[in-house]
Amino acid sequence: MNRATALHLIERYFRQLTEGCGNGNCTNEFCASCRDFRPLDTNSAAVKALELLKINAKLCDPHPSKKESEPGPKESAELDGTMCSTCPTKEDYSDVRYLTEDAVYALLSVCEEEGDYSVLIRLIGKVFSNAEALMKSFRKNEPNTTENSLTPADVDEHESQGQEPSDTMGASSAAALPSGASGDASSPCDITVDVDAVRRVYARLLAVSQVESALVNALVYLTPNVELDLEYLDVYETNHDYLNIFVTVMENRNLHSPEYLEVALPQFCKAMSKLPVAALARLSRLWATYSLPHVRRMMETFQQLITFTVVSNEYDADNLVNDDETVVAATQCLKVVFYASILGGDVDIEHNEEEEEDGDSDELTLHELLGEEQLYKKGPRVDPLGKELGVRPIDSITPLIPFDEFINESLNDVVEMDKDFTFFKVNAETKFSFQSCPFVLSVITKSQGLYYDNRIRMYSERRLTALYSVVQGQQPNPYLKLKVRRDHIIDDALVRLEMISMENPSDLKKQLFVEFEGEQGVDEGGVSKEFFQLVLEEIFNPDIGMFTYDDDTKLFWFNSSSLENEAQYTLIGIVLGLAIYNNCILDVHFPMVVYRKLMGKKGTYLDLSDSHPVLYQSLKELLQYSGNVEEDMTLTFQISHTDLFGNPVLYDLKEQADQIPVTKENRQEFVALYADYILNKSVGRQFIAFKKGFQMVTNESPLNYLFRPEEVELLICGSRKLDFEALEKTTEYDGGYSKDSQIIKDFWETVHSFGTEQKRLFLQFTTGTDRAPVGGLGKLKMIIAKNGSDTDRLPTSHTCFNALLLPEYSSKDKLRERLLKAITYAKGFGML
Repeated sequence: MNRATALHLIERYFRQLTEGCGNGNCTNEFCASCRDFRPLDTNSAAVKALELLKINAKLCDPHPSKKESEPGPKESAELDGTMCSTCPTKEDYSDVRYLTEDAVYALLSVCEEEGDYSVLIRLIGKVFSNAEALMKSFRKNEPNTTENSLTPADVDEHESQGQEPSDTMGASSAAALPSGASGDASSPCDITVDVDAVRRVYARLLAVSQVESALVNALVYLTPNVELDLEYLDVYETNHDYLNIFVTVMENRNLHSPEYLEVALPQFCKAMSKLPVAALARLSRLWATYSLPHVRRMMETFQQLITFTVVSNEYDADNLVNDDETVVAATQCLKVVFYASILGGDVDIEHNEEEEEDGDSDELTLHELLGEEQLYKKGPRVDPLGKELGVRPIDSITPLIPFDEFINESLNDVVEMDKDFTFFKVNAETKFSFQSCPFVLSVITKSQGLYYDNRIRMYSERRLTALYSVVQGQQPNPYLKLKVRRDHIIDDALVRLEMISMENPSDLKKQLFVEFEGEQGVDEGGVSKEFFQLVLEEIFNPDIGMFTYDDDTKLFWFNSSSLENEAQYTLIGIVLGLAIYNNCILDVHFPMVVYRKLMGKKGTYLDLSDSHPVLYQSLKELLQYSGNVEEDMTLTFQISHTDLFGNPVLYDLKEQADQIPVTKENRQEFVALYADYILNKSVGRQFIAFKKGFQMVTNESPLNYLFRPEEVELLICGSRKLDFEALEKTTEYDGGYSKDSQIIKDFWETVHSFGTEQKRLFLQFTTGTDRAPVGGLGKLKMIIAKNGSDTDRLPTSHTCFNALLLPEYSSKDKLRERLLKAITYAKGFGML
C-alpha cells in the first residue's frame, strides 16, 4: 500500500468515526451511525483511525442520504435483540477476535444444548494461540450485557476500543490506546485483564474434557511467536498490555499436568523469561496480591517443571544443567513467584543499617594488572528484579511461602558448583548461574560456591604476595600466620590482627595458619579450630564484661556498659569472618538479630523475641492491653536500665520524655523506640566495631547475596543436631579396619550409647568442634584408622583430617574406658 492510499483510507476511517455513513440501520461498530456507537473527540478519532487501518477494519459505503429517519418498530425490535433470528448461534462466533466471559458462557450454552463442542474447541484454539487475541481477551470493566443484538465480537470490540479516553476512563479503555499511548502501568491495579473472570472461565472450560488438548496445542503454537516478539521486536516496550498474555495463561490450574510438561510449559517459560525486568516486576506485584493457594500453585508449577526436566535427563561435567534452557527458564520464572511471596507477606523495607562506603585501594589495581578484575568486583551484588521491586530477601519478615519450599533438591543434586561458580563470577553475561537465583539452592550447595570463592581469593592473595616479593625483593609471606601463646591468646591475637588490619587488610584474605608457641601442631585446619575455640572462650567469659549472658535463652548480647575498647569487638568480628573464610565452625551463641544486623537490617520489636524475651513479652502485653494504658501502667517515654555495676541509668526515648505519658494512641511508637534503643542505639559503638571487623574479611564475598541471616548462622555455628547414624554411614576406615571389624562394631555401639554431652565431647575430640557442619554429620568425612594392637594407650586424633587413631583393644569395656578418658581430658596438641 502506498502512502497516498494509506492517507486516503485514514481519512475515510476518520470521517466514518466522526460523521458516520448516514445509515440509521448501520451495524458497523466502527461507524458513528451505529446505534450503539459512543462518540469520540477528534484526537481520539484520529488515533482510532490509525488503528483501524492496521487491522483493515470494515469501511461503510456512503449512504445516499444522511437524512435517514429513525428506525421503525421492526428495525427497533431487531436492534433490541427481541427477534429470534438475532439470537447468537455458532455461526455468530466465526468473526470473534477475542473473548469475554459472557461470550464464552453464551457459546458454552449453545454447545451444551447441541452436545457438540467443536466450535468452542476451534474458538479456544484460535484465541489462545494468537498473542493479539489473547492480550485483548477478558478485559476489566466489561459490562455483563444480556443483549444479543450484537455478536460477541461486536460487544468486545465496542467496549474495549470505542470509549473516549479521559482522565477517569476504565483500565480496559486505557489499554485500547494504540502502541505507546498507554502509560507505564506499574501497580497491580493497572493490569487490564480481569483475573477473576479468567479463573471463572477456566473453571467452566476445563470441565469440558475436549478443551484441555485445545489449550495445550494453542499454547504450543502461541509461545514461540511470543518469544520472538519479546526478544526481537520489544513488543512490551510499545504495549504494556502484552503482559496480559502471561497473566491469563498462568491462571490455568492444570499447567503442571503431564500434558503441558513435555512441550507447552517449557516453551511458555522460555517466552516468559524474555520479558524485561520492568514487566517481571509488574507480574510479581500482581501475584503478590493473590491468595496463598494461587501463589503456591504457581510456585509448584515451575518447581514441577524443574524437577521433571532434571530427572528426565542426565547431566555431567560436559552436559551441564546450566545449559538446559528449560531448567534455566523455569528457574527465572520461579524467581518472579519468589519475590511475589516476599511482597505478599510481611515486609520491612525500612530499618536498614547505614553502610559505610570504602574508598578505592591499590589492591584493585593489582587485580586488574593480573587480569582478575572480573573475579573481584567491589560492591555488593544486586539482583535486578529485586532492585526493580525495591525489596530484598532480607527485608522479608514472614513470606507467603516459607523460603525452604523454593529449594529444589533434584536441581541441587546435579549442579556442578565449580562450573556454576565460574559462570557466576566471570561469565555472568553469557552463561547462566544458579547462584543468580540463590533461593533455589540449599545452604549446602551455596556453601560450596562460597568455598570456591574463598579458596580462589586465597590463591589470588598468594600470587599478589609473590608479585610484591619480586618487586620489593622481600621474602614472600603467602599465608596469614598467627603465632600465639596459649595463656595470652587474646593479647597476641589482638595485637597481630590489629596490625594487619591497619597496615594491609588484604592479608586477612590469605589462608589462616595458627601456631601455638611451644607446641608441635602443624596447622592443617585443626590448630585453627582450637585457636578459634580458645579465643571465643576468653572473649565470651562473663568476667571480661564484653557480652552479657541470658541463662534462659543461653545467648550472648553486647554489653552496652562494657569498658573494653572497640578493638576488642573488631577482633570478634574478624574472628567470625575468618571462620567463614577458612571453613571453620565456631561455638558462638548470638540471637538471630545479630546476623540480621550484620547483613544490613536494624533490630526491631519482633527481634526482641529471642534476644530479650522477657522485655518482648512485656512490650507485647502493652500493645495488647485493652484497659486504660495511661492510668493503669503510668509509663513515660523515659526508660531505665542497669549499667555494668548494677546502677540504674535513665534514657529519654524522645525530647521531654519524662513528661510524655504512654497512651493507647502512642504505645506503638513507644515500643518501636524502646526496641530501637535496646537493639541499635545502646550498643551502636560496640556493634559498629564488630561489623567493621567482620566486613574486613567478607566485604568482597558474595555472602550477603547468597545467604539469609539464618543460613549465615549455620555457616558460622554449624548445626546442633547430631545424627551419629549418618556419621556412621559415611565414615571410612584405614590401616586394616573395615565396617565389619569387631572393634568397629564395638566402637559404634559404644558411641551410640553415649549421652548428648559425651557425643559432643567425642565430636570435639575428633574434629575440633562439637557442631555438625552445614548439611549434618553425614557431610563430615571421618576416618577411623588402626593404631596398633591391644595397648593401654589412649585413642588419639588428627582434627585437621577428622581422623581417629584407634588401637585394637581387647574388649568392649576397655574400649569404652579408654575412649571416655581420651575425650574427657584431651586438650592441646602433641598429647599422647
